[in-house]
Amino acid sequence: MLKQYRLRDYNFRLVLWVLALSVIGILLVGSAKASLQPRQTIGVIAGAVMMIIVSMFDFSWILNFYWILYVLNLGMLAAVLVFGNSSHGAQRWISIGGFTFQPAELSKIILIIFFAQYFMKHENDLNKPKIFIRSVLLIILPLALIIAQPDLKDTIIIFLLFAIMYFIAGLSLKTIGIILAIVIPAAVIFLFAVTQTDSSGNGLLKSYQRQRIMAFLNPNDSEYSDDSTQQDNSVIAIGSGELSGKGLNNSDVSSANKGNFISEIQTDFIFAVAGEELGFLGSAGIIILLLLIALECILTAMKAKNLSGTLICCGMAALISLQSFINIGVATKILPNTGTPLPFVSYGLTSLLSNFLGIGLVLNVSLQGKIRVTPRAARRKKTAL
Repeated sequence: MLKQYRLRDYNFRLVLWVLALSVIGILLVGSAKASLQPRQTIGVIAGAVMMIIVSMFDFSWILNFYWILYVLNLGMLAAVLVFGNSSHGAQRWISIGGFTFQPAELSKIILIIFFAQYFMKHENDLNKPKIFIRSVLLIILPLALIIAQPDLKDTIIIFLLFAIMYFIAGLSLKTIGIILAIVIPAAVIFLFAVTQTDSSGNGLLKSYQRQRIMAFLNPNDSEYSDDSTQQDNSVIAIGSGELSGKGLNNSDVSSANKGNFISEIQTDFIFAVAGEELGFLGSAGIIILLLLIALECILTAMKAKNLSGTLICCGMAALISLQSFINIGVATKILPNTGTPLPFVSYGLTSLLSNFLGIGLVLNVSLQGKIRVTPRAARRKKTAL
């Protein structure tokens, strides 16, 4: 459970990158919507404390409860559909007392933990049809509950996390080839079907989801102008910051931030605030910090004491990378509009705390990887054998 570690073995680089990015997030959220800055600050402080506490727990002990966590996760996702709060046509939040959280965000961390242990348990038979089918069924259950909210982007992110972790665990190239031979044509057929229906859709997607895809594919079509305007304004805002930006909390009435040209700018389009107010240098700094965090997770994975530790670290690296790519891709209009937070930067306490929890696990994997067996411990182990 709890273990004592040497302070010099602690990965202070990873902590520094995470805290630096979180402080930038506090500043940007405050600039986007000043009333939310105190809550973001409290979230960062609480997240940092939780990260340190979790890093002291032996991750192998936590993994003992992987089935309990999996069932708990299904329960939370099912509760959203029964008791959840609705907003903007989606039912994704649960309120407990005065606290509202989004179970799908926490689900990403829980599923990383679950499949890290599950794949290690079946390390030698991952490519057997029985284990493959069982693994797919285990990921389909939470995905079905998430897409029913509806939450297509988190469904896609979690599926990609599952695929990446399965590949790293040892999925054979032959199996991957078979999967791609099925998935790629299916995706093309799906996209064709979506584009050939009218605005009411055909049951494949919600009408607003189809509108976003069509706006991305047909940016000059007046029918979809309302859906593309957000991204157009975001691109203009990022470009207006030029090299060094207009400065935080600037009073420029033409800014996308102060002029309210972009909605949800404190979450989905926080990168537009960064581009406008911090310029190219500040935006590049955010991307570099995200890259450094992902690289630290990968380096830790390479030194992990077992496969489950490797999968936890690679899962967190993939999660941070995927969400960063999607958020920045939407803000720069290289991807369809979808609400994905920028890790440690966007406002959203569930996402923020979940990411801190995941980094805490990575920190413990790092500490476990650096544990040295003392001669006395080695003699005790030899005697026990």
